[in-house]
Amino acid sequence: MRLKIALITGDGVGPEITAEALKILDAMAAKFNHRFDYSFYLAGGKAIDHVGSPMPESTILGCKDAEAVILGAVGGPKWDYLEGNMRPEKGLLTLRSELGLFCNLRPAVIYPQLADACPLKSSIIEDGLDLMVVRELTGGIYFGKKGYDKEKGFAFDTMEYSVHEVERIAKIAFEIALKRDKKVTSVDKANVLETSRLWRSTVERIAKNYPDIKLNHFYVDNAAMQLVRNPNQFDVIVTSNMFGDILSDQASQITGSIGMLPSASLRDDKFGLYEPIHGSAPDIANKDIVNPIAMILSVAMMLRHSFDLEEEAVSIEEAVKKTLDNGWRTDDIFSEGMKRVGTKEMGTLIAQQI
Repeated sequence: MRLKIALITGDGVGPEITAEALKILDAMAAKFNHRFDYSFYLAGGKAIDHVGSPMPESTILGCKDAEAVILGAVGGPKWDYLEGNMRPEKGLLTLRSELGLFCNLRPAVIYPQLADACPLKSSIIEDGLDLMVVRELTGGIYFGKKGYDKEKGFAFDTMEYSVHEVERIAKIAFEIALKRDKKVTSVDKANVLETSRLWRSTVERIAKNYPDIKLNHFYVDNAAMQLVRNPNQFDVIVTSNMFGDILSDQASQITGSIGMLPSASLRDDKFGLYEPIHGSAPDIANKDIVNPIAMILSVAMMLRHSFDLEEEAVSIEEAVKKTLDNGWRTDDIFSEGMKRVGTKEMGTLIAQQI
């Protein structure tokens, strides 16, 4: 099979982890007789430095022409002085919007090999952890009307949602739950926010089409508390853009390291953008210490969701597990008795397992 992929290496550790993703794809091509055609594009801080825009039109067009997109990470303190539409993160929001990527899947899984890296008591996670955060990605406060008047010392950000936006993300959450433990937790702040009241009523209406799914509701503050108190009560969490951003990062720490968790940003068809949930981490960039596993598992998600290559996706996931079984660890997941390796060596070890 010949597959067309757009690559955005980005800023900070982005180029390092993207290089390991390519290493994995090379191994996949050799094992399963695929051909991956890559096109490289600028975004984020690097794009600002080179062409004066965090999201050049050429990048948007190139991504639209591809079958899937792999993204490293964008941003860093070098560009913190910039405002509004010139910030690297704004470029990523623009790309998500232009590509129609309204659904963000963020799985949080504790690998048995890394149970000792979880900051929670062992009794809390003795049965492991496997939950899916389904985050709405192109609406809410990140995309609403905003303003900043420095002279008046006043700023505002507007959270907006339509029934249609909530319906389509809720349907995906329920469909995913059908293939898991058939439980959906909708997270909102319906005691305070009008958008959350619309969110809750819409999710409840969609739930009537899924009688086999158990639905419950949590306020976002309670959800954050329950994630550390009893994370195994959750199966699929569906929530808004900002709440999903925060809760999925919290869930990542329960698993032991944010460096382990992938994500997929999807629309109605097979097209998707795949990236680790961690940021550009400029403080550890170019030191060969960043964990590439989140990016490597994002590649597995790409093969599964965009190309329907389930066997290939599983082979990557199994290669990660075997590498961890053999005791290899990057700094973020290292513990006594394990074997410490850098970014490049971890990627090579996983590729060799494939």
